[in-house]
Amino acid sequence: MPTVSSDHEPRPTEEPPLSRIITTALPAQGHTSPLLAVSADLAARGHEVVFLGGSRFAAAAERAGVGFVALPAGADFDDRDLDASFPGRSSLPPGPERLAFDARHVFVDPIPLQYRALLALLADFPADAVLADAFLQGALPLALSRPRAERPALIGIGVTPSMLPSVDTAPFGPGLPPLPGEAGRARNRALQEEADRRGEPLRQYAEKVYAELGVRLPEGPRGLAMVTVPDHFLQLTVPGFEYPRSDAPAGYRLIGALPGLVGDEQPLPSWWDEVTDGRPVVVVTQGTLANGDLGELIAPTVTALAERDVLVVAATGRPDGPGALAGLLGGTLPGNVRAVDYLPFERLLPHTDVLVSNGGYGGVQTALRYGVPLVVAGASEDKPEVAARVQWSGVGLDLRTGRPAPDEVGAAVDRVLGEDRFRARARALGAELAEHRPFDAIAELVESLGRC
Repeated sequence: MPTVSSDHEPRPTEEPPLSRIITTALPAQGHTSPLLAVSADLAARGHEVVFLGGSRFAAAAERAGVGFVALPAGADFDDRDLDASFPGRSSLPPGPERLAFDARHVFVDPIPLQYRALLALLADFPADAVLADAFLQGALPLALSRPRAERPALIGIGVTPSMLPSVDTAPFGPGLPPLPGEAGRARNRALQEEADRRGEPLRQYAEKVYAELGVRLPEGPRGLAMVTVPDHFLQLTVPGFEYPRSDAPAGYRLIGALPGLVGDEQPLPSWWDEVTDGRPVVVVTQGTLANGDLGELIAPTVTALAERDVLVVAATGRPDGPGALAGLLGGTLPGNVRAVDYLPFERLLPHTDVLVSNGGYGGVQTALRYGVPLVVAGASEDKPEVAARVQWSGVGLDLRTGRPAPDEVGAAVDRVLGEDRFRARARALGAELAEHRPFDAIAELVESLGRC
């Protein structure tokens, strides 16, 4: 197996590390970035940390000041080109079919390789705790295979909207907000029974995968095991942005969202002064991964707002994005539109009046940290669930599609700009986010653990 870089072995003259910690995540940007941010914070506090993850994140781990071990090839992939690793995925429409494909091939199939890589790393680097992205399910056999006294503590980290099933929530996936009272619970029971029926083939498949590792998967939906098998589960959000669950297990905690990562300072564009010229500022983005087709959300938004007295900042998230967007619109951009490849969002969001987004979990919560209300249109992965939480929490509108028409976007932006309640709720949620200290919560938990 790859060994831990000697750059991260403690020097004889240094103080010994407080703890040895392994962090690990699926090799996808949205899963890896939060775990690397946690890793960097723990390392800065004096813990010795090694990150087990995708090979393309080796340099990022080095910048975070932590050791790095790559997942084996069969468990490694590049989320910027999922078709290369998972042929046939792109032919499935966003929604239940693609989610089922991902559940089997992206999340379940790599479990044995992930687990064996984790065991090999533990043999070389005996850790006190393992902090795992909830979707890296190869960490679960660590807790299923032996008592706590014979292994490190396992801490699950929820980097997407919570999948924990509950009598108070509909099953994860379609983006259905809670309904109050017994009528809501009856709906939830019926939907969960249907979800369990449809998910039974996948469950049986996962049971066989775990059985080959010598462990038994607990009864119940997959989302339940993700939360209840680890010794602790920390969800990266606040109560104001997550559905209440009266039956949540004791180890399940909402600890707040991680602050947005500033990263390397980027030069500001020549038109930057326009963001403070008095016009409302509307920012539209499809993130840095789901941006292969700018016609899904950015182009409809630009078209919808072309005649409005607003400044539209189209953050395309790709080097050729401004040119590609202009091509979709006949060769030129409207006069009130400024298109960029990348822009420091931590500089832009304080001046933003509305964010139009496809629903990335971290990006949405970063906007809320600045009190920015949202219009969300997302159809793939967990984005319908993020969008549903935006509307449920009162901080914006869910268009319930991943490819809205321009008039749908325009009407939603007009509502969010025109009704003060959205901005007020976004600011209230921003204040709630500011009250939480997720890095402190994680560090305090790690430092409270010892081998039992």
